[in-house]
Amino acid sequence: MSSIHIIMPWRWLAAIGLVAALLGCHESTPHRAGAIDALRLADAAKEPGMWFTGGRDAGQTYYSPLATIDARTVGRLGFAWEYRMPTQRGLEATPIVVDGVMYTSGPWGVVYALDAASGKLRWSFDPKNDGLRGRYTCCDFVNRGVAVWKGRVYVASLDGRLFSLDAATGQKVWETDTIENHALPYTSTGAPIVAGDVVVIGNGGADIGRGGVRGYVTAYDAVTGRQQWRFYTVPECGKRLTDDDQEKARKTWSPDCQNGAHGGGTVWDGLAYDDALKLLYIGVGNASPYLRKAAGAGEPFDDLYVASIVALDVRNGKVVWHYQTTPGEIWDYTATAKMVLTDLNIGGKPRSVLMQAPKNGYFYVLDRRTGEVISATPYTFQNWTLGMDEHFRPKISPQANYANSPKVIAPSQFGGHNWQPMSYDPKTGLVYLPVVEAANLAVNLHGKAGALTDFVSGYFSSFLALFDNSYRREDYEGLLGPLPKVDPVPGFRTVLKAWDPIAQRVVWEHESWHGTVAPSSGVMSTAGGLVFHGGADGHLRVHDASSGTLLKEIDTGTTIMAAPMTYSIDGVQYVAVMGGWGGSMAAVPFPAGSAAANYENVDRIMVFRLDGKPETPKPPRRVEVAFTQPPVPSPAPDVAALGAARFTTYCSVCHAFATALNPDLRRPQFGSDNQAMFRSIVLNGALAVGGMGRFDDVLSQDDVDAIYAFVIDQRWLAFRAQQSGGTH
Repeated sequence: MSSIHIIMPWRWLAAIGLVAALLGCHESTPHRAGAIDALRLADAAKEPGMWFTGGRDAGQTYYSPLATIDARTVGRLGFAWEYRMPTQRGLEATPIVVDGVMYTSGPWGVVYALDAASGKLRWSFDPKNDGLRGRYTCCDFVNRGVAVWKGRVYVASLDGRLFSLDAATGQKVWETDTIENHALPYTSTGAPIVAGDVVVIGNGGADIGRGGVRGYVTAYDAVTGRQQWRFYTVPECGKRLTDDDQEKARKTWSPDCQNGAHGGGTVWDGLAYDDALKLLYIGVGNASPYLRKAAGAGEPFDDLYVASIVALDVRNGKVVWHYQTTPGEIWDYTATAKMVLTDLNIGGKPRSVLMQAPKNGYFYVLDRRTGEVISATPYTFQNWTLGMDEHFRPKISPQANYANSPKVIAPSQFGGHNWQPMSYDPKTGLVYLPVVEAANLAVNLHGKAGALTDFVSGYFSSFLALFDNSYRREDYEGLLGPLPKVDPVPGFRTVLKAWDPIAQRVVWEHESWHGTVAPSSGVMSTAGGLVFHGGADGHLRVHDASSGTLLKEIDTGTTIMAAPMTYSIDGVQYVAVMGGWGGSMAAVPFPAGSAAANYENVDRIMVFRLDGKPETPKPPRRVEVAFTQPPVPSPAPDVAALGAARFTTYCSVCHAFATALNPDLRRPQFGSDNQAMFRSIVLNGALAVGGMGRFDDVLSQDDVDAIYAFVIDQRWLAFRAQQSGGTH
């Protein structure tokens, strides 16, 4: 039988190939490394084994359709593998898994690509940061993740460079410097987002430095790295503005030009994108400084676009709509929390919505097409408002005005909810929200003198001290003068809440920490009817999504702050989470009962599966180094006093004694046995590669010698207390 060869025009062949591609199943089609595109992301539900974005899907829901692990099988969940990073800082990223490869980032923006079934390293990329940037980080050297798109991996380094890497090899394709003024304390800790043809990144710095920075987001061509547009979140001080968005914002600021400050409004996290609407949503951070003059809290200015949710046209960076969550922001109530894009049935009608629970304690549901506020309801205790007016503008409580007298204000600067991702489960209709319930003692330090105020007023012009049931007025009155009696507020606790965004109420909650400062973790939910959540104690907890019943608890020995994720390979479902103490907790002592207090703070990715090992390997036990006798006598009191003032102003933000993650300078291994080395570190940046920047621009050698004297004085106190069997 003879064969017949049919020759078709090439256009027919191309058309047939296109149809075949459109009809093909992604699960069975081989892909090059990191092959995510708009079509594949839109069809993410058809590939339940993948985790395509930080939040898995385009809506950033942190929800997985996988259901092999459910209420009946979760008891069998055990350890599968781990990958230990060569760092001991905070880990805040959620890994991405595409076609069997896990992509994630650690401190400084170092990228790791691993075999997702075994944990074997395929490649890593170190952006080789300028270590001096470590001086300007408010909250550790963290990085919140990567973006993967069309064979590329995108990451921002701490010093503000954006990189495009080949997903197969980790080789650099391009890099660009996103920081416009390196004399200011800009850093980048957030994950970039791919929005259409561009990749977008913001920055941090509104919490550090004299007056902070001016926030912005920038869009770069995803292929070439060329800048396409830049949107500034606050108007430029003292300049005539021709941009309509900037001119609109300028009218909402004081005409005194913020006393020369840069305004703040950094977009260090909280990016989302709707490809159908071509809208990029940005969450904008706090004002800087918080109080711009002595009567700052009474100023009738909103300060746009600070503490706002802003929808930008992704094609040009122009404002389409905005909603300001906290007008006249002076409480560090950023709106940079992760946003969830989804559809809800509200009042019998489907609505395309954006949901966010920022630090100010309100849960917002907005129409993501128009910015219309559908609901704004407190999800935790708050006393800075008396509720909302008919236009969903907060009615500021007199209790919130600390310009002329100290106040206790809730939520605290940690926020009712901060950067830790929340999760939306479309099956239960609930949002699973990690909440920190606490308050601040807020004091206006404008014009006051003293070491503490020299430090704080140069940054915020306010003193935001975490308040809980252990608060004692005498602890602060020596520095700040008479303080008010405090009305009862909830003690510090970390709690996971299941929130109904339609009924606007808490359905269930589970407290995971109480009484001391400790980080919460992000959340993941699954079609198996489960909610995964970690904590400071190093426990990974699994709850029933409908009732909140605790079904499984795994002691990992490592503090968990990041959100867990899940994926499958060859029919096996895995659950992964990154563990490591740090972030805003880097300068806080390890609380008793935390994993970091008991074990070394080893950064690692931990992965679990059904019928895995019953015990998760723990890091080495923490061993406290004893104080040794100082090499020199106690310094003169006047020199030690000068050193105390300089230390408080320039060092204590990272090196307050008895801190956890950053070195305790009283201990000899960190320089207090060698004055020459101490000078070299502080003045010349001898340890800049590790993030300890040089300070010769603000400190003289005499200043550094005074700081050294103060450290020696404190070491003597600690040594004597240790010898007598006491503590210091």
